[in-house]
Amino acid sequence: MHLVILGATGPTGRALTDQALAAGHHVTAVARRAAALPARPGLTAVAADATREGALDAAVAGADAVLSALGVQPSRAPVSLYSAGIANAVTAMERHGVKRLLAVSSAVLDPAWRPSGEFFFNNVLDPYVNRVVARAAHEDMRRMEALLADSTLDWTVVRPSGLFDHSGVTAYRTAPESADGLYTARVDLAAAMLRETEENAHLRAAMGVVTVDTRPGLLKLLRDEVLRKR
Repeated sequence: MHLVILGATGPTGRALTDQALAAGHHVTAVARRAAALPARPGLTAVAADATREGALDAAVAGADAVLSALGVQPSRAPVSLYSAGIANAVTAMERHGVKRLLAVSSAVLDPAWRPSGEFFFNNVLDPYVNRVVARAAHEDMRRMEALLADSTLDWTVVRPSGLFDHSGVTAYRTAPESADGLYTARVDLAAAMLRETEENAHLRAAMGVVTVDTRPGLLKLLRDEVLRKR
């Protein structure tokens, strides 16, 4: 398949790009700093700002699917990357007749999501980290999901739990809306997205992804994903 990956230089975008190329797909990797991606067979790097009107038209033309790994580090600053980037992607895809779109969101957007057996997270960290520190990002993700629901595309919203880096794909689990678990390895998120582009099991719906075989621990997650400056 010809896959377009938005946010290809971010940690999830790199995992998607690596796995897609390894699977034999042709990848158009879109990022503001696309030159940072090493040249590889099957890879076309496109420097573009996904939030700029018309910036994605050339990139999505002829694609079989677009996979958005657009994302920002949690902060209280206003966020518009998710909704603006997806709005431009939807416009470009509808113009060029490309139907399949997968976009990374968050399990937090499912009101029923509360990982089983995680009392400290559910009652202390989640109300602060997700509902305060990352509130702006999650509000913009809601705008993004609403845009997709109103589009004509065959979309899938992919909702990981707390993201962390891991060396290899595990026996991850997926579920409608969100999955019961506190963590999602980025390599598992990427693998689930690529599988969904082929299986189309969650068309015009949300899909949760969680890692069940390993976990980084809450302190490491906070240090690496919330407090670290990228």
